[in-house]
Amino acid sequence: MKTLDHWIGGKFATGSSDRKGRVFNPATGEQVAEARLANVADVNAAVAVAKAALPEWSATPPLRRARIMFRFNELILANEQELAEMITNEHGKTIEDAKGDILRGREVVEFACGIPHLLRGDFTEDVGTGVDAYSIRQPVGVCAGITPFNFPAMIPLWMFPLSIACGNTFILKPSERDPSCPLRLVELAHEAGVPEGVVNMVNGDKEAVDAILTHADIDAVSFVGSTPVAQYIYSTAAEHGKRVQALGGAKNHMVVMPDADMEQAADALISAGYGSAGQRCMAVSVAVAVGDDTADALVEKLTPKIQELKIGPGNGDDIEMGPVVTKQAQERIFSLIDQGEKDGATLVVDGRGFKMQGYENGYFMGGTLFDNVTEDMSIYREEIFGPVLSLVRSQDYEDAVDLVNRNEYGNGTAIFTRDGDAARDFAERVQIGMVGVNVPIPVPVAYHSFGGWKRSLFGDMHMHGMEGVRFYTRQKAITSRWPKSGVREGHSLTMPTMQ
Repeated sequence: MKTLDHWIGGKFATGSSDRKGRVFNPATGEQVAEARLANVADVNAAVAVAKAALPEWSATPPLRRARIMFRFNELILANEQELAEMITNEHGKTIEDAKGDILRGREVVEFACGIPHLLRGDFTEDVGTGVDAYSIRQPVGVCAGITPFNFPAMIPLWMFPLSIACGNTFILKPSERDPSCPLRLVELAHEAGVPEGVVNMVNGDKEAVDAILTHADIDAVSFVGSTPVAQYIYSTAAEHGKRVQALGGAKNHMVVMPDADMEQAADALISAGYGSAGQRCMAVSVAVAVGDDTADALVEKLTPKIQELKIGPGNGDDIEMGPVVTKQAQERIFSLIDQGEKDGATLVVDGRGFKMQGYENGYFMGGTLFDNVTEDMSIYREEIFGPVLSLVRSQDYEDAVDLVNRNEYGNGTAIFTRDGDAARDFAERVQIGMVGVNVPIPVPVAYHSFGGWKRSLFGDMHMHGMEGVRFYTRQKAITSRWPKSGVREGHSLTMPTMQ
């Protein structure tokens, strides 16, 4: 059985802790690896080499950093199949879904290739007589990223490539459930030319996280995960003087208007609700049908599609949905389905009875659909993070908008309609960070920025795009004058102006 080490100072490192975490294949339930779990000393070692590498790396011209990003992108593409298999073996998602995970991460690397342009400052000549003003963006310092299990490639690639392209050094702490792909990505970055100490990775649990959040030499922390943990990350790191972006949970609604193409809307709900077994922070878990006729039509079209989902191990042929990530996750999802029945929701399709022949120990379940769900039910309130779709019946458009806006989360939402006026009104009024119009999973492309509102984001800046550049840099404003030789103007105690 393989043991996954840390990556510190440009090489694999065993660290000083004797604790190890178990890594499982969700399709078989078998342990496939163990990962060393960092202690405070291991985190300190990673921070020390990152801090030592910072002066030279931050002084490296952006164009040279961009060339490394170009090579890194090429290496990710060349090793795509290997990386996808790592994801499938430890996360459970299908190979094609894993390749999509990698591709969306690569897009941020491609964005980072333009860092010479992205770091350009502003210059104004003669703001006063002989006085020029300009601004520049400089690295924040040593940065850290704490990433979740559901996107082992994409979310690490949202963080460290852009951070180091901006001139920072970085410590990555991925999920201990599926760390092989992040470790391989860090190794490929080194192969692309990233100097020793610029990118480091420590495996770990809460002990490693707390060491990162409280370390005096870490200047900024990025996080993606559940809302309770995001709030803890934000408050703890901010208390210790760090810049923080902490992306939390979601309860994403898709409003279906009576004039929508019902076949298209149903297909969109299948993709957004059951892709990656519902383990996406942008998964649609609530369908809001405007009118009973709309709801009845959706249930009629969704039911056979859910029942016919091709479920199996992610490396199987033509598989659409793999297992959930752990036995504990499966048990939690089942308990929420149990509670949904007790609360009075109509269970249209029950995924609890699905068994995968030959994979009886895997963490499989079928797609689940509830109808007549109300706001007070736990299946509505909680982020299930599994292949469970709840249908809420709304009497009219205004009620649907109010429902979305009342929810504590504000990550993503969508509307399906042929009415341009309704779509425009929805996009303007809905209190959500990312909105789709006839697009079920409105994840922004890499040169825009990703982030929610309300309890889906703690901090001011979203990820990647120009918001990411701003997060990983600090602006410095410079006012400059070169007086003529021999000319003295004397001193003045009045407020300086450009009059």
